[in-house]
Amino acid sequence: MYFYFIVLLIVVLDQYFKYLVHKLMFLGQSIPLLGEVIKLTYVRNTGAAFSTFIGFSPYLIAVGIIVALGVIYFHYRLPAKALFLQTALALVLGGSLGNLLDRIFRSYVVDYLDITIWPVFNFADVMINVGVILIAVKLFLKEEKDVSNPV
Repeated sequence: MYFYFIVLLIVVLDQYFKYLVHKLMFLGQSIPLLGEVIKLTYVRNTGAAFSTFIGFSPYLIAVGIIVALGVIYFHYRLPAKALFLQTALALVLGGSLGNLLDRIFRSYVVDYLDITIWPVFNFADVMINVGVILIAVKLFLKEEKDVSNPV
């Protein structure tokens, strides 16, 4: 239940933030939050990360569904008490579903977080990346432990 609560919370927050940006800003509008370093900038991303694969929306929807199903598969393969990995998977699934909903219902993903030196992104992207980093850290630490203790 914990896993799906986190997923639902991320999807709801993601869609709410995107709704606010879509309703309160005009496309291309940029609002400085911390000078020119951090801004809210409303863009529509019809591609994938960094606006790659523009025009491949049906394929990106298929990839999103496959990723979501893969995460759910691993969720059920892990013990429920593996809270660290379960949380990381929930972050990835919540973010993936948030962007997938955009692709299905809008035909583009609403992006709005602009840190100037990086392409504009959104809350769902942050959740996906945090989840992937947590999984990588856990796998790296497990590998480190296995190497230091060969028994």
